[in-house]
Amino acid sequence: MNRLAKAMTIAGSDSGGGAGIQADLKTFHQFGVYGTSAITAVTVQNTLGVTCVYPLPTEAVAQQMHEVLRDIGTDAAKTGMLFNAEIIEAVSREISHFDVKKLVVDPVMIAKGGAKLLQDEAIAALKRFLLPLAEVITPNLPEAEFLSGLRIETPEQMREAARAIHQMGPRHVMMKGGHLQGDAIVDILYDGRDFFEMEHERVPTRHTHGTGCTFSAALTAELAKGTPLVEAVDRANRFIVEAIRTAPQIGGGHGPTNHWAAVK
Repeated sequence: MNRLAKAMTIAGSDSGGGAGIQADLKTFHQFGVYGTSAITAVTVQNTLGVTCVYPLPTEAVAQQMHEVLRDIGTDAAKTGMLFNAEIIEAVSREISHFDVKKLVVDPVMIAKGGAKLLQDEAIAALKRFLLPLAEVITPNLPEAEFLSGLRIETPEQMREAARAIHQMGPRHVMMKGGHLQGDAIVDILYDGRDFFEMEHERVPTRHTHGTGCTFSAALTAELAKGTPLVEAVDRANRFIVEAIRTAPQIGGGHGPTNHWAAVK
């Protein structure tokens, strides 16, 4: 029997099930990876928006990570909603203590409805403590603008922002281009030297809740299985396009993607 790959998600709980811990664990399962978790916050939300956020005590986050990693371990990990500087520092300490090499950082900052999911003062902690530990960071363009301080309206500006974010420490920067206009979406992966452009279909729909979480979870799962990064990004992209195309049309707002979509 082949060894079972393991992946850990460190993120918030989404009561609507479309993003956060719930989306990550569904995606890990779909990719054939054993998923573990450390919950950073409990959100009260549905497809219409986030009503409340209740962060967990920092020590509770650290203890979840410590106990899972010392017993089960992990082949890759991802972070999602971390909410505040104290949680970011605690997460970074555990990642360093257990020498987790394949870390995907999804810099969750703002929900689709506008609710803040990362406090302003936490940005400095994210840059100082977590980004230098990351194998890859996966910002969308608003997140990339926030991190880099640059306006992004063209592919060349995406590259400029990727260079700026790479200087903060991550080994790779995966710039998601979904917020630019066009029939196709162009993502840009940067390794500090070369740029890799990846084009995929844009699916016209409002049901895109949790796409960032789901994409980064798919990427984490592939890295856990030992897939090279460029191939892992390609497989994650193909999965999220299919997940959006076959979204289950749940709720009256931004509904979730289909976490049972085929892995190609």
